[in-house]
Amino acid sequence: MVSRRSRGEGGLYWDKARQRWIGAVDVGFSVEGKRRRRYVSGTTKTEAKAKLQQALRDQTESLRAESRSLTVKGAVEDWLDHGMVGKEASTVQNRRTLAEHHVFPALGQRKLVELTTRDIDLFLAHKATTLSTSTVARLLSILRRSIRRAQAQDLIRRNVALLSDAPRGQAGRASKALTVSEARAVLDASEKKPIHAYVATALLTGARTEELRALTWENLDLDGDPPSIQVWRSVRRGGETKTAKSRRTLELPDRCVDALKELRNEDEICRRPVTGAALVFRTDAGKPLDAANVRRAFRGAVAAAGLDAKAWTPRELRHSFVSLLSSAGMPIEDISHLVGHSSTRTTEKVYRKELRPVLTRGARAIEAILEPESDR
Repeated sequence: MVSRRSRGEGGLYWDKARQRWIGAVDVGFSVEGKRRRRYVSGTTKTEAKAKLQQALRDQTESLRAESRSLTVKGAVEDWLDHGMVGKEASTVQNRRTLAEHHVFPALGQRKLVELTTRDIDLFLAHKATTLSTSTVARLLSILRRSIRRAQAQDLIRRNVALLSDAPRGQAGRASKALTVSEARAVLDASEKKPIHAYVATALLTGARTEELRALTWENLDLDGDPPSIQVWRSVRRGGETKTAKSRRTLELPDRCVDALKELRNEDEICRRPVTGAALVFRTDAGKPLDAANVRRAFRGAVAAAGLDAKAWTPRELRHSFVSLLSSAGMPIEDISHLVGHSSTRTTEKVYRKELRPVLTRGARAIEAILEPESDR
């Protein structure tokens, strides 16, 4: 006589049509009030019974039925599609690109419930041999956030990525600053390029590229005394500047004023609006510039100046502004205020580059202190 399974242990029976053992367990009710059942099967009774027991354990631990088939790729794609609401489009695209190029090829087909901390450690260690430290950290962040979202949906019990740490990757290219002669060469070379007004404004005011791309004609007073630029907006979400101190009004150097007036005249000839909310720096079609537009045009000016175009980026015009002023003796506190930093630490540590090949001030000072009395 076949004994009946206890209540709550599910059902197990032979399906003659499929020639397989079938296990079934109740997993609650749908929103319409209909009973929901999860089915498993096996070629032997032992195999089907083992799967049934696993289904019961998943149910006890509140894991949804589809968790057994969810892959790492599926979890990451769900996070990219639904877990980044409110994030900048560029941030979402960056994470998607990293996932498609690195996470999916290595871990994408792994079942999420079978993923281990060791799998993640080995993956990150391999990526650290070719990628920068910041990129490796982003890859770990993608896994942590994707698994956390799966946890919230009862698809996984624990987040194994939280037990991993991002290893140190390859050193990225260090930012640098133009010397006085290089800065002059780039400025002169850019005069024959459409990017000239942009280069002049970035180099002579220290404004961020994200601030210049959002600059409108109403933020410029080219005929004032003195001429000025209102760095009040950026291309960030909501048009906000990076920090509260980034919102500043600066006097414009004469060379910058001349370049901007020339650009204004060219726009008037082209019959494009040059007043009000119209963008100052635009493509030939009158559309807003993106980072790629600026980078491509800037490298053309750098190449025309006789420098290695691939060795320089537009943001290093800001670094050059800080370093050139510092080299000329301007106090770091004043420079920090000009570039809109919240403290001098960022100006000192990140932006200022020593342009002089030999530091002479220490030698001269100590020599003066210890100068023999007979020589005084």
